[in-house]
Amino acid sequence: MSGVTLTLVPAPSTAPPPVTRTARGLGERLAPYAYIAPFFVLFAVFGLFPFAFTFYVALFDWNPIGDQVFIGVDNFTRMFGDPRFWNAAGNTVSIWFLSTVPQLLLALLLAHVLNHARLRFALFFRMSVLVPYVTSVAATAIVFAQLFDRDYGLLNWVLGLVGVEPVDFVQSTVGSHVLIATMVVWRWFGYTTLLYLASLQAVPRAVYEAAAIDGAGSWQRFRHITIPSLRPVIIFTVVTSTIGGLQIFTEPLLIATGAPLTCGAVRQCQTLTLFLYEQGFGEFEFGYGAAVGVALFVVVVVIAAVNYLLAGRIRADR
Repeated sequence: MSGVTLTLVPAPSTAPPPVTRTARGLGERLAPYAYIAPFFVLFAVFGLFPFAFTFYVALFDWNPIGDQVFIGVDNFTRMFGDPRFWNAAGNTVSIWFLSTVPQLLLALLLAHVLNHARLRFALFFRMSVLVPYVTSVAATAIVFAQLFDRDYGLLNWVLGLVGVEPVDFVQSTVGSHVLIATMVVWRWFGYTTLLYLASLQAVPRAVYEAAAIDGAGSWQRFRHITIPSLRPVIIFTVVTSTIGGLQIFTEPLLIATGAPLTCGAVRQCQTLTLFLYEQGFGEFEFGYGAAVGVALFVVVVVIAAVNYLLAGRIRADR
């Protein structure tokens, strides 16, 4: 035993091989793309592919459970000759005008009032204008349908006090447009007000004080200071309100009685998106519905281009 020599053999190392500088540099360059890749993957699957596929389907007589026959631009030719399409387009423009103009004017006025330095409980009122924005659209539709009801609505009761006959808002063209526009104004004026208010908060109060010292009245300060300060935001809200107005869907769908997809027996408040939905999922004419969607997209692109030109001209004038 005394002549035996024990030799200790080191265990094999389990540590990973050293990372070369080249591999480390490549990983550092690819890491940011890996972080943002999920967004682009989801956008490609749920945004870009449906968008491109809509243009493809618009060129077919597409039946989801039948044959798909290529017909070229026939869907667009049919669309431009369809009185139902033009009726929906007219309703959409009417509702957009009745909702956008009062909404922006009301938001502009409220933002000017909420920006006043001496307004008490200013924070409370600024938070209160968001209540309609966070309220469910379905709940809003139920409340406004009761307010505008022909037999028991509060509005018709007030009109009766001054000798006006009850108005059937839901069944009449103008009345249904007013009802839907009122719902849109109620829902979005608070959000628009806060956009204007945030822009006004960036204007130094010394500018208003200097104008007041120089003898400018409230209207002059509003016209020559407030409006010019809000011009870029006003253009932004006009464009976003126009895009939202062209895509209005939920409000007319919820107030319609009996025929929700046509928004009434005579299509008195059917919008373009409702008409699109009716053709695609009501009559299963996916190709024709896709053509309506493409037309709506073109209108939105034109409005965005006009916004870009106006914004560029405003920056050049300034």
